[in-house]
Amino acid sequence: MSAPSSDPPVKATVSEREARQVAEAAREQEWRKPSFAKELFLGRFRLDLVHPHPTPAAEDVQRGEEFLAKLRDFCETKVDAALIEREARIPDEIINGLKELGALGMKIDTKYGGLGLTQVYYNKALALAGSACPAIGVLLSAHQSIGVPQPLKMFGTAEQKEAFLPRCARTDISAFLLTEPDVGSDPARLATSAVRDGDDYILDGVKLWTTNGVVADLLVVMARVPKTEGGKGGITAFVVETNSPGITVENRNAFMGLRGIENGVTRFHQVRVPAANRIGPEGAGLKIALTTLNTGRLSLPASCVAAGKWCLKIAREWSAAREQWGKPIADHEAVGAKISFIAATTFALEAVLDLSSQMADEDRNDIRIEGALAKLYASEMGWLIADELVQIRGGRGFETAASLAARGERAVPAEQVLRDLRINRIFEGSTEIMHLLIAREAVDAHLSVAGDLIDPDKSLTDKAKAGANAGVFYAKWLPKLVAGPGQLPNSYGEFKREVDLSPHLRYVERTARKLARSTFYAMSRWQGRMETKQSFLGRIVDIGAELFAMSAACVRAELLRSQGENGREAYQLADAFCRQSRLRVEELFGRLWSNTDTVDRKVVKGVMAGTYQWLEQGIVDPSGEGPWIADATPGPSKTDNVHRPVT
Repeated sequence: MSAPSSDPPVKATVSEREARQVAEAAREQEWRKPSFAKELFLGRFRLDLVHPHPTPAAEDVQRGEEFLAKLRDFCETKVDAALIEREARIPDEIINGLKELGALGMKIDTKYGGLGLTQVYYNKALALAGSACPAIGVLLSAHQSIGVPQPLKMFGTAEQKEAFLPRCARTDISAFLLTEPDVGSDPARLATSAVRDGDDYILDGVKLWTTNGVVADLLVVMARVPKTEGGKGGITAFVVETNSPGITVENRNAFMGLRGIENGVTRFHQVRVPAANRIGPEGAGLKIALTTLNTGRLSLPASCVAAGKWCLKIAREWSAAREQWGKPIADHEAVGAKISFIAATTFALEAVLDLSSQMADEDRNDIRIEGALAKLYASEMGWLIADELVQIRGGRGFETAASLAARGERAVPAEQVLRDLRINRIFEGSTEIMHLLIAREAVDAHLSVAGDLIDPDKSLTDKAKAGANAGVFYAKWLPKLVAGPGQLPNSYGEFKREVDLSPHLRYVERTARKLARSTFYAMSRWQGRMETKQSFLGRIVDIGAELFAMSAACVRAELLRSQGENGREAYQLADAFCRQSRLRVEELFGRLWSNTDTVDRKVVKGVMAGTYQWLEQGIVDPSGEGPWIADATPGPSKTDNVHRPVT
């Protein structure tokens, strides 16, 4: 059957409101399970949802530990991280070795040939592999966290699982393709099309930053299906064979960090995909993508935890060996404060990761906010940890490991870790997008009862009904924000040991109510303009992230104490982290209402109008020629295919 002919689509112009409507339609609308973080933003400190800390089943622990032992041996004996960094490529023999270990199928059920690891042990494995070489961690994560296995596990048919999961578990590498040259976090402008043609769809378009795409055997592709009489249309997900005619990997991209990742540009020209390969119904693609990311995002905190542990090790060893002014640099307060920050924050990041992951395994709570907070917080704090290590190392922190080795010193890749971690603040949801995503979920209860009041498209009748509902809700909710257990001196007494963590939990409870009051006041003040106050919303979310991290740190410390595993030391680290975190929270609260947001907007308008263009004089711009955004007009490829199957 011949492919249908079509003219190149006109570049879509999407209004801000239309873009929001697409995003809103894709998010999960209902809360069927409790959420610790959702309650926290509403001013309700539901410690019972996370304490006692959930623990894995014995058989899950045994299976996970057995695999970790094998993976550790492989990483220690087979992985040459310096070679991968130098050649910017993971050797095929390393990838094949990972396949033989079953590392491609860590999260895939055993009935499909996978290892069936829990989210907790999957993350431990990613942290271990990522510590040996971050590019390997990304390879495994992109394949399983957001690639073919996860969406099929959640939304695939029995036939699709039987067809693809055994391949993904042992032999085939997968990739996730959503981003386009002119489409980042705004999927409403998605241009890649999938036109129904009998029992197939015909794909046309270009995808950018396809992690694993250069070596992938299978792809999850998001494409826009035109609406027809027999089909709903909309953004839709497909499993696509990379060797299909019409697919060209046009470029292998290079980055400041993660030099070993196989990330590229993939063009689809009249690519025929069986309708049987469609995941879910037409129009469900974006919801599938977002739901997949709810747990898929937990792979990024795993890499940050691994980096934090390594930074702590290097900071400890180096700061004991390096002497200045007659004593080790660790004994100087300026350096010691950095070491304390690294240790306390690493403890908290692992607490956040393990708590979120164990909740994901239990499937008792809705963790969409917890997973997003874990990604946001770990990516930001992990970067700060690595930056502090570079500072502690001084000039040696800025020097490459290869250069250090060449002149006879230990090859410590501190600058590489800093470069490798930087991308975590951008991909799978940039910090700015995560702020907006989490803020939307955090105010969902308010919008559910009062959203029609600020919706310009709603009728007076709808607004009146919303006003009545809001009155009932707030009459019950607001009084509960006045007082709570955080004001009682004996609350959370079970956390009072040699080191007393109960004051920190009382602080979290009080501050959660203060956060909810601040959010309500802002909504009352700005109403429909609230969504434009992105800086304010970012601070609200950051406060919530700190409160979540403090809660996780305290709960983890008590878990370790109850298990007899370094409990005293865990309490010390949790106490140090909470004290540091409380200072950050107080600063954020101060900046909610005392900030430069208004003057910043004026300066931005001036910059964009060219008012300050004189400030740019006196430099030479080394940038090359070319468009800001590459042309992504559908059509046949004009370049060689750089797709490189692993052999």
